Amino acid sequence: MDLRNKYIITVGIECHVQLATRSKLFSGADNDARDKAPNTVVSPIDYGLPGMLPVLNKDAIYLAVKAGYALGATISKMSRFDRKHYFYPDLPKGYQISQMYQPIIGNGKVAVPQSDGTEKTVRIHHAHLEEDAGKLTHHSSFSAIDLNRAGTPLIEIVSEPDMHSPEEAKAYAQELYRLMTYAGVTLGDLYHGNMRFDVNISIAPNGSKELGKRAEIKNINSFRSVERAVEYEFNRQAELLEKGEKIIQETRGWDENSQRTFSQRSKEEAQDYRYMPDPDIPPIVLTEEQINKIIETVPKLPNEYRKSWVNIGFDNTVLNALLANKYSAKKLDSVKDKSNDQVAKKVGIWLTMLSNDVEHQDSTVFDILSEENLIELANLVIENKLSATAAKEVFYIMIDTHEKPSIIAKDKGLFQVTDTESIVTIVSQIINDSSNKNAIDDIKSGNLKAIGFLVGQVMKLSKGSANPSAAQKIIIEEIDKL
Repeated sequence: MDLRNKYIITVGIECHVQLATRSKLFSGADNDARDKAPNTVVSPIDYGLPGMLPVLNKDAIYLAVKAGYALGATISKMSRFDRKHYFYPDLPKGYQISQMYQPIIGNGKVAVPQSDGTEKTVRIHHAHLEEDAGKLTHHSSFSAIDLNRAGTPLIEIVSEPDMHSPEEAKAYAQELYRLMTYAGVTLGDLYHGNMRFDVNISIAPNGSKELGKRAEIKNINSFRSVERAVEYEFNRQAELLEKGEKIIQETRGWDENSQRTFSQRSKEEAQDYRYMPDPDIPPIVLTEEQINKIIETVPKLPNEYRKSWVNIGFDNTVLNALLANKYSAKKLDSVKDKSNDQVAKKVGIWLTMLSNDVEHQDSTVFDILSEENLIELANLVIENKLSATAAKEVFYIMIDTHEKPSIIAKDKGLFQVTDTESIVTIVSQIINDSSNKNAIDDIKSGNLKAIGFLVGQVMKLSKGSANPSAAQKIIIEEIDKL
């Protein structure tokens, strides 16, 4: 029996987003700890030394407002910080400064595109500002503490449990990533933990009005792992229920190597954290005018690009590849504004080739590709002066040399041959080759699919320079003479 038909899965996600500020949330220490030696970007405030008082980073408030707008959420005109008490070695103060009772971001919703072209709405319960803890590295006989991350500004985005499959969970994580990077809230470096997903998963029999006991899978930092963790956890919990065993509420980790979750600890309840208002930080008070002024600086968001490209006709795979990188989306939009949908579609296909070749937020390669050169290259293909294969070669050379595509094509001998006599010579050679006799007989008997094979032979002998349409026409004409 398919367990997916017997049990319904329910997923909610808490996403920790590291804000792209220069300094930490309450100290002047460098906020970018990537590739830094352990414990080198830490201030006395982050160490929690006696007498050290926090000073709130104003830029973190601006970015939180941008995040709230991107999430379609209400933004609180007054919010405040609370202390969340618990002892852990990588939290020197013994408490974390967070927002429990009055978070800066309220209810919102995210429209999440699905693989079948539909859209699913995932509600946002709230999002709050907080500081990050440090990092523990466990060895066989000891643990090492790195406090570089301590005090890093985060917003924690808490979704409602609106997702009901591994695929929906992955799609939500991807759209959340797009929203936060496009809005400029975070650098989005998943490898270094700029966004981390805590995935809450429960299952219950189909038709049940109550949710099952949930497991929280902590600190997942890739979209694929979100999907696989949900899939694994569904199967684990379903197997327990099938055996008549109980599911316990707990925190679990994700092992990327074994593709399994593992138990870490039973889940604490909220009262175990002993929240209290932070006495050292006054409430954050924002006016409507201040909020609107910040919102005006938010760049174009993913769904705005989708709407502006609707007439281009991208399939979902291409569309998602383009939107995976905000710089490729921005470049394509600029090309579209300066040309037309036909040109933009050609350019969009080439830009998708870069989506997985560059760092997510590195604009350098896109700055090199001028709109004028991309438009010229697309028009060379549209006018049948370059084949699709040759255009791809020119595209990559353009990145290295910054040359105009027409100059590159000429230097490399990539322009298509439209000279009829040259193509006739090649076609005659192919027709007279006995190894092509079966294909020629098929064409004579009305099987025109075999023309593609002979066109391929022409392209091979011409080293890709022959015009395929001209070659097909000449092949038919020459075979009719036989």
